[in-house]
Amino acid sequence: MSEHVIEVKEVTKTFKEVTAVNNLSMKVQKGEYLALLGPNGAGKTTLVEMIEGLQEPSQGHISILNTNWAKDPKTLSHALGISLQETRFIDKLTVFETLDLFASFYQTPTSRVKEIIALIRMDEKAGSFVVNLSGGQRQRLALGIALLNKPQILMLDEPTTGLDPNSRRELWDILLDLKKEGNTTMILTTHYMEEASTLCDKIVIMDQGEILAEGSLEELLANNNTGEIIEYSVNMAEKNNSPEFAPEFELLHNHWEPATGKGRLVVKDIVSAIPNVLHELRANYELRSFECRKMTLDDLFVSMTGRKLSD
Repeated sequence: MSEHVIEVKEVTKTFKEVTAVNNLSMKVQKGEYLALLGPNGAGKTTLVEMIEGLQEPSQGHISILNTNWAKDPKTLSHALGISLQETRFIDKLTVFETLDLFASFYQTPTSRVKEIIALIRMDEKAGSFVVNLSGGQRQRLALGIALLNKPQILMLDEPTTGLDPNSRRELWDILLDLKKEGNTTMILTTHYMEEASTLCDKIVIMDQGEILAEGSLEELLANNNTGEIIEYSVNMAEKNNSPEFAPEFELLHNHWEPATGKGRLVVKDIVSAIPNVLHELRANYELRSFECRKMTLDDLFVSMTGRKLSD
């Protein structure tokens, strides 16, 4: 039987008239990498801050390593490594000095600082002032600080927001290396579906303070009968009526934009649908583009909420 290191039970958090988290329950297993995936305002950060002890639930209970912040804050402060959305550093300290300063708070030896510098791949920047670091390097430094005390649980809140693709990938590689060691449980908040699917064993899709679905990427797509996607565009110079497709294939969803001539179909099986779809489009329209693909997490979120993750 798997060991749960975090259990959130019927937790609600309200701010005046706003309910940020609404009667939410979930469990995180030891060694699991879990992503909280959702758009801005979904309640991800509020949930994470309650787990970190920065906020108190309005209702419900959170258990971490079979205890909680009210009972044993000292144990939990050493068990958790936390990296917030934005970390402020002292500009005129070097990377090594910054890590060494935080290491002193845990009475951690300098040897651990050197290990962290290697882990976050900043050997060449160890003597550089923080003020001269790029955004990606600052985020790696923030991750290094969170890892100094060898935490059992790592909490990362939107760690790659605003980073360029290369910097994002560098951070992913560090986290994947850490995952191979198997000693750390991680909760990651993100609105990047690729980040969630690349890094995490389990994905929890959130919106408006509630969990819409949870599971591995494969489980989410299979359990929600999401189908496959056909996207197309046609020339609307002469017509603005919507295409009508023959009933020979199973059409799960049909979205049509007459102003742009763009359509989006969700079908049970692309192979059986393509002949019918192409026949209708070519017979009645000037076809401009046609694309077929598998469903993604972003598509799943759209089907559940009518909005994109980036909204």
